[in-house]
Amino acid sequence: MAQASADALLREGAARHARGELALAERLYRRALAARPCDANALNLLSVLARQRGALEAALALSAQAVAAQPDSPVFLASRGATLAEAGRLEEAAALLRAALARRPTDATALRNLGQVLCALGRAAEAVAPLTHATELAPAAAEPWIALAHARREAGQPGAAAAARHALALPGLAPGLAAQARFLLAALGEAAAPDRAPAAYVRDLFDQYAPRFDADLQDRLGYRTPALLAALLVEAGIPADATRRVLDLGCGTGLSGLALKPFAARMKGVDLSPRMLAEAARRGLYDRLQEADLLDALAAAPGAFDLVAAVDVLNYLGDLGPALSGIARALAPGGVAAFSLEAGQGAPFALGEGLRYRHDPAHVLALAAEAGLAPLARREAPLREEKGVPVAGVLLLLGRTG
Repeated sequence: MAQASADALLREGAARHARGELALAERLYRRALAARPCDANALNLLSVLARQRGALEAALALSAQAVAAQPDSPVFLASRGATLAEAGRLEEAAALLRAALARRPTDATALRNLGQVLCALGRAAEAVAPLTHATELAPAAAEPWIALAHARREAGQPGAAAAARHALALPGLAPGLAAQARFLLAALGEAAAPDRAPAAYVRDLFDQYAPRFDADLQDRLGYRTPALLAALLVEAGIPADATRRVLDLGCGTGLSGLALKPFAARMKGVDLSPRMLAEAARRGLYDRLQEADLLDALAAAPGAFDLVAAVDVLNYLGDLGPALSGIARALAPGGVAAFSLEAGQGAPFALGEGLRYRHDPAHVLALAAEAGLAPLARREAPLREEKGVPVAGVLLLLGRTG
């Protein structure tokens, strides 16, 4: 009787889960688990639900219990692999996903997840085979095609644009996926560059990157832009005296906040990615954190800040006119804007193969003047490394003139 009751509860919970009724689904899963303790299906479904809610620690614990209960289940192995990947534990994730595929080689979702994990590990060429197989098994699904396009681009292999075009041709393609495919084609020189990266793409990119962001940038990519920008502020006569209202645009995990905090009486961080904001909150640096598009955040705060910083953020915008105007309006009289750019030359902006924009500093300074921002200081500096090559950058300090 308990067996039948638990099965019925799981079926009803899964139906509610599919309809987005997460709270009710959780209650049903937990009732099934009470009726049949250590049930691997209930544990796995609760793990999936926790992952959807962003409760990664709970998801990791539940998925581990599910695999312990049924260690040979490809479903539970694949689900735990996906959870490990989301937590940034990429090598473990790859091992679990391979174990799942050894038992069920036609799992298109596990193949796609494995390919994306390999790309994140810097092994894009190795990712092409599982992603190609995923597109063969699920040709009507856009996600494997877009993942394959990214892998081929990162590996320097032909066919990246063809995969992106295939995704775009699929009927009923979600707008966010269509925007990402078009953005990828623009980076490959196959379409005109939009004025900015798609917001959903940036949010998803940094949500996935959040668990390993600090280690990757500081340990692997030689990232030092926040410290360089803080040093430039001091050299320009802006003391780190904890007196300013500071806005950290695109604050990410708070690496930039660590450098800006000495200038701040109060500091607000804004980012598109909720998982980056969760990491930033753990630092305890910010008086307020907000999930928002930077243009929206700027428009809502006229004259509210003495220092507005955008550290490695404007490279996800092409046309900087709206952002600079927004920054100028958000600054109090005498306020300062501090930001970094990936340096370009000639064209006002260009979208690089790394899916970030490069800007011509002369054009940016002209836009800044139109917005009422005057140059205070400028420095050329490498921002980080990419594939072992320094990324040329420019640090700018601008003062509000009005």
